[in-house]
Amino acid sequence: MADSKSNKFKAILDSGSFHSILSAILCAVLGILVGFIILLIINAEHAPKAISVILKNFMYYRNVGKRWYYLGQTLVKAVPLILCGIGVLFAYKSGLFNIGIAGQYCIGIGITLWSALYWHLPWLVCILFAVLAAAAWAALAGLLKALCNVNEVIAGIMLNWIGLYLVNILMQNEKVMNVGKSETFSIAATSPHSLLPTCGLGKFFHDNEYVSIAIPITIIVAVVIYIVLTKTVLGYELRATGLNKHAAKYAGMKDKQNIILTMIISGAIAGLGAALYYLTDIQPWKTSSVVPGMGFNGIAVAFLGALNPIGVIFAGFFIQHITQGGSFIDTKYFNPQIADLISSIIIYCCAFMFLLKTFIAKLLDKKTAETKKLR
Repeated sequence: MADSKSNKFKAILDSGSFHSILSAILCAVLGILVGFIILLIINAEHAPKAISVILKNFMYYRNVGKRWYYLGQTLVKAVPLILCGIGVLFAYKSGLFNIGIAGQYCIGIGITLWSALYWHLPWLVCILFAVLAAAAWAALAGLLKALCNVNEVIAGIMLNWIGLYLVNILMQNEKVMNVGKSETFSIAATSPHSLLPTCGLGKFFHDNEYVSIAIPITIIVAVVIYIVLTKTVLGYELRATGLNKHAAKYAGMKDKQNIILTMIISGAIAGLGAALYYLTDIQPWKTSSVVPGMGFNGIAVAFLGALNPIGVIFAGFFIQHITQGGSFIDTKYFNPQIADLISSIIIYCCAFMFLLKTFIAKLLDKKTAETKKLR
């Protein structure tokens, strides 16, 4: 009986999933530790309280109602981050690095707001148009990769900037944007039926008007993508094409078609993230000279989530939790952007995820070998 339990425990320690989870935790801890050191350098006296406030986020409030309200805010803002992460993950599992997810997300924003503010379409149609537009934008990179062998990273970066400028131009319309403020009008005031339905979910978060069906939809998408990648023939073919497109082609799989399809699905998920976020009316689009960081952060969330759709849910929430917590620190002593710095460090650490996994695997193997020698 004891041997059976020991074997099970060893199997868990040796599993790739355990190594991925442990690596992600180490990345998070390292990012928080470095952030705390920076806080100490800036103001040692108030650093402990500042890091505590950042980590607490909504728990900073003593009032239970406010705690639930700001938990709702964190969940709402985590939705696009999670979906961008899943979009990156889906492409990566299929052998493609979709760095163009930021541009696809941007196109999704533009079409969402245009559909709601200019055409005054129902929310479901706004989502559909955003998903289709982002999928079509991603398909461009897929076509260039499949037909012309253009690296998807280069194509993605180029399309990111083209997408941003197209959206800036599209939004410059008096029916869509307050040109004086350079920000889009409120959907609630202009086209209320374009808002996402709350289905009473806001009541659970102290009547937070921004909490909507976006949260359960995000969870459903994550589960569906997990099933598609691990339990279906399509997922197997896409992963096989990603591992070796020549072998996949030899086996009768349509490698070029799979590359294009992968990018389409990845972009569609990013477009869905944009629609689910902006149709809550939580913030307007402002004319920007920078590609939305949400897409790039999605890359880190994908890796921090151990390239698992369910893991990405927790990773996205954690990153947003840290970012949101920064808004509560005392601005007399620290800039609220210190939370963004901590998130950035965690994101940077994600680049070493595979190195950490290798290190952990070797360390555990060494421990196992030493244990056997002692026996």
